[in-house]
Amino acid sequence: KTKKSTIRTIYDIKIKKMKKEIQITYTGNGFLQQMVRILTGTLIEVGMGKCEPGKMSDILRAQDRQAAGPTAPAQGLFLLNVEYEDK
Repeated sequence: KTKKSTIRTIYDIKIKKMKKEIQITYTGNGFLQQMVRILTGTLIEVGMGKCEPGKMSDILRAQDRQAAGPTAPAQGLFLLNVEYEDK
């Protein structure tokens, strides 16, 4: 049995401030379990001043879950769209 790759590419992250919420939209070629929640938790820490924005690159390069921020709760998280490429 061959091991599936855990490499995923995030093409875009959009952050939009609404009246009572912040909307974060991720676009990528796939997502691992809790990946978006971990990214969101880390971005929230950046927004709250608990983590420097420049550290995001270091966190991703470290490939170590412990380097990232907390896992954001699942409330409010939903899958908006799935697109498939023709092969």
